[in-house]
Amino acid sequence: MAKIPENRIPIPISPNKFIHRLRAFIRKRQLSWSTEKSYVNWVKRFIKFHRMKHPEEMKSAHVEQFLHHLAVDCHVTTNTQKAALNAIAFLFNQFLELPLGTLNITPAKKT
Repeated sequence: MAKIPENRIPIPISPNKFIHRLRAFIRKRQLSWSTEKSYVNWVKRFIKFHRMKHPEEMKSAHVEQFLHHLAVDCHVTTNTQKAALNAIAFLFNQFLELPLGTLNITPAKKT
């Protein structure tokens, strides 16, 4: 069995904050610590980009705007944009159970 990293963020037994609930959900799915760190980081960046708007109030257009920002303004690579998309798709499709549907994504530069 894999050793749990000592720096893993503790979450309350009954989490009520959004990020704590997301972490608990990820851990319940038994995803890796690196996946948890990555997904939480991307979700936080997504929320901050939209001026702290709650994800339950957002739609696919918000996701498209964020991914466009990453590609055009931040000049991220394709793999970085895909990592962000995977995290946000997990957030909407699995955690919030609000399927995104088809997205119109501005492609990032190729690596």
